[in-house]
Amino acid sequence: MIYLDANATEIIRPEARAAVLAALDLTGNPSSVHTAGRAARRVLEDARETLAARFGAAPADVVFTSGGTEADALAVHGLGRGRRLLIGATEHDAVRAAATGADVLPVDRHGVADLAALARWLQGGPALVCLMQANNETGVLHPIADAAALCRGAGAWLHVDAAQTAGRMPVRLDDLGAHSLALSGHKLGGPQGAGALLLAADAAAALAPLIVGGGQERGRRGGTPALPAIAGFAAAVRVGGDLAHLAALRDAAEQAAMSVGAVVLGGGAPRLPNTTCLALPGVPAQTQVIALDLAGVQVSAGAACSSGKVARSHVLDAMGAGALAGQAIRVSLPWNATAQDVAGFALAYQTMAARLSRSAA
Repeated sequence: MIYLDANATEIIRPEARAAVLAALDLTGNPSSVHTAGRAARRVLEDARETLAARFGAAPADVVFTSGGTEADALAVHGLGRGRRLLIGATEHDAVRAAATGADVLPVDRHGVADLAALARWLQGGPALVCLMQANNETGVLHPIADAAALCRGAGAWLHVDAAQTAGRMPVRLDDLGAHSLALSGHKLGGPQGAGALLLAADAAAALAPLIVGGGQERGRRGGTPALPAIAGFAAAVRVGGDLAHLAALRDAAEQAAMSVGAVVLGGGAPRLPNTTCLALPGVPAQTQVIALDLAGVQVSAGAACSSGKVARSHVLDAMGAGALAGQAIRVSLPWNATAQDVAGFALAYQTMAARLSRSAA
């Protein structure tokens, strides 16, 4: 099988697997003061320091969570109290579900946030703005540093979902100028079950906990930490960081698909190097996903969801894609993708397109 669904979950890195297994051999609870507890605590704090150094925050302001979804929810509920909420039109459902009643920031036809609209909206008083760094379906990058400058100038806070960019391109909270940054371990080659919310110094004291309990994470997130998942998360961070080399493979996949009538959605904007969104006019996305799976190629239609169903993409609707919003698949290359993987995809896609396009006609 050729796995090209890294944006749903990355292939685990060997270093992360080794770190998980090593942490499973630790008996102690990181909150215990005896020898076993202190050994576990050292692993936890080493991981915290790794994330802080890589992503531009103080170690004390790295809050471990169960994943990116919880990190987004913690930011929205923990920083958004008493503030107006604005979310990008193409945000992940983790933000959309947490920020109920929020105003929506439009995007252009390429999927890039409308900063002129943001500047106008910010004039209305204290606010929390949520804007993902890269879209999970199209790979389109938002101008986060520019958005952060607007927010800071207006006294607003900016939360950034960096689940898709971390481990694939340089990402630092301090460089972006945002107030918080959500990360997900399994999106960058770690195991599932660990994520983090990083806080800028001026927002750290304001965060209210979403989960209370035993005072873990400096009172910001209760519950015994999932140490093996966190250890694997940190190990993946240490070895990942920039997948720019995948852009050439992504471009080759796009050329092969466009040669048989595919349309690249979001291709006119800066994107993640590993991601393309390909629409095949007249052919439903679910049909394409199933056909490619039968041919040994695993891709997805938009974001992965727990129901396993393929729904029309709100991201592509916001971009004005029309009927193509229901006819697009996402191809996202893992960190270890090869030219042979792309050649296999190209053959399967072209064969599928020839058969299904005739059927649709």
